[in-house]
Amino acid sequence: MIMASRKSLWPAALALAFTAFAGASHAGESDRAQASKPVADKPLGVVELFTSQGCNSCPPADAFFAELATKEDLVALAYHVDYWDYLGWQDTLSRKENTERQYDYMRAFGSRSVYTPQAVINGRMHVNGASRSEVDGALARMAKAGEGMRVSIKVSRTADRVTIDAGDAGTGPSDAHVVIVYFDPPQEIKIAKGENVGREMTYWNAVTGIQTAGMWHGKAQRYELPMSEISKKGGCAVLLQSVGKDGLPGPILGAAFIHKP
Repeated sequence: MIMASRKSLWPAALALAFTAFAGASHAGESDRAQASKPVADKPLGVVELFTSQGCNSCPPADAFFAELATKEDLVALAYHVDYWDYLGWQDTLSRKENTERQYDYMRAFGSRSVYTPQAVINGRMHVNGASRSEVDGALARMAKAGEGMRVSIKVSRTADRVTIDAGDAGTGPSDAHVVIVYFDPPQEIKIAKGENVGREMTYWNAVTGIQTAGMWHGKAQRYELPMSEISKKGGCAVLLQSVGKDGLPGPILGAAFIHKP
């Protein structure tokens, strides 16, 4: 489904109790003893699906996305948008911020409209989110071209904090935002109205919030997040995403899931 372009509003970054430490210093001995093994380093890529329960083209993409969400070498996030709600069914998982993120990608890509199902791959390009060949092909081409996750993101935790270690840049963009994306666990929803009336779908990794937690400037750096922030969320991922001077999202350089205890 295609939606005509409209003005996008860049959401204000939400405050987050997040502490950054310059350099690649390691935790003390007591912290290391309690910390879990890092849960991610360099996944194959990041797939961001823009979808809607009210879009009759989306169920195949949602089903394919469910497969992607279970792959250990991908960070897969589903952003439910709200602009199809007028068709008779209000998406129970949609958020205005998700729609705004899609419009920001639209402007970053120089597109004239948004659509669903749209899959944005590594923050670099978009394809039909229902097309297995297009999504898999884009991930493979980017990995081969060095446009995958080139900065390591290692996540470990202690009893009271999550530690995120971002690696060195090497070559390429050297400034990025540390973006925390919260999402719901899988949930089954029966659609009672609209174009998908009668369907019962299981939705994975539906995004519930996006927060910019800090800046990364190309050098190894450590960030800490209180475990209390993670414990009250369904799930969480960290994206190291470059941002243009116009504030629009750019290539994602690194990513990892933050798993709860």
